[in-house]
Amino acid sequence: MASPEGLKEKILAKLTGPTLCALATVTEDGKPWVRYVILSADKNLTLWGATFASFRKVAQIRKKPEVHLVTGAKDLETAESYLQIQARAEILTDAESKKAMWNDYLKNIFSGPDDPNYVVIKVTPYRIEYSKMDRTPPEVWEA
Repeated sequence: MASPEGLKEKILAKLTGPTLCALATVTEDGKPWVRYVILSADKNLTLWGATFASFRKVAQIRKKPEVHLVTGAKDLETAESYLQIQARAEILTDAESKKAMWNDYLKNIFSGPDDPNYVVIKVTPYRIEYSKMDRTPPEVWEA
């Protein structure tokens, strides 16, 4: 078992750069809905992403901010570990957040940081399970 700081470092290593994640939200009728998103983590383990204001996940997060993510395994042949992330998400539309999140990749999708269709997703984890691809129990980080 890693120390709390050691575990945090192992988690951050899985979240280096833009990371493909499966994000689960709750639909209007209370059912789970999962889709792929690209998120980037900061040193505090907060995850950030961009999306269209009109996408279903935006309305779902605004209504029920509890989300769940899975990430860390690119394929089953090379996977050694993965993350299960319980979190609360929020949709940010303020100019400061949109400019802070803006990057060159988004130029191909939105007209600029002031594009009204562009919003930021902020995901704040409160529990992360670091699981190996074996039968050992996961290591757990909690906020």
